[in-house]
Amino acid sequence: MSAPLDDDSVRRLLERALPVGDEYILDLGCGGGEWLLRALAAYPRLRAVGVDISESALTRARHAARALGVADRLVLFHEDAKDFSSAQPFDVVLSIGSAHAFGGLLANLAAVRKLLSPGGRILVGDGFWDHEPSPEAVQMLGEFHDLRTTIGRVVADGWVPTFGHISTRRELDEYEWDWAGTLAAWALDHPDDPDSPQALAVAATHRDEWLRVYRDVFGFLCLVLRPTID
Repeated sequence: MSAPLDDDSVRRLLERALPVGDEYILDLGCGGGEWLLRALAAYPRLRAVGVDISESALTRARHAARALGVADRLVLFHEDAKDFSSAQPFDVVLSIGSAHAFGGLLANLAAVRKLLSPGGRILVGDGFWDHEPSPEAVQMLGEFHDLRTTIGRVVADGWVPTFGHISTRRELDEYEWDWAGTLAAWALDHPDDPDSPQALAVAATHRDEWLRVYRDVFGFLCLVLRPTID
């Protein structure tokens, strides 16, 4: 997955976000469509829309959707997630690790609210500080809050958490090892490619920054949210 969660964590979050199984869902910043493809494969009556700024990621999503036999229930848009609009609202909106594109978590939720059907659900994922960060960590990853403050701000903004998941150390570490390791492995497997030295250097830099700067302070939180009843 394109987030620090294992398969079982993703399954449980989708179960809570999709209680009926025939929802119309949207993923803002869908990347290669991993969350949508998982949901479409598990729920045959589901219909989905994905939005991402990366054409190459959307191409991967299209190929994977055809291979899984779910392409007829998936529509993909190549555009910035923060600019997406729809005349038809969605029962569930996913936004996992995309808050930075909107200017932060609350701005992300405000944008999603406009796209949500009455009584709909949001599945959102964003970072938080598990321990006090260094100035370098804040500069590198952005402005976050501690877990209690993060959830408090979401509740004060008019949302009720109905389920959540805090990524474990294993999930966080596996994500980082995979990110750097996949890039490094590509570089080693393609020594004659002109981009190979740079890819190896980027992987090494990322690994060092993770271990030195933010491994011990960064956490990742996913929440299933419903709007507060007025």
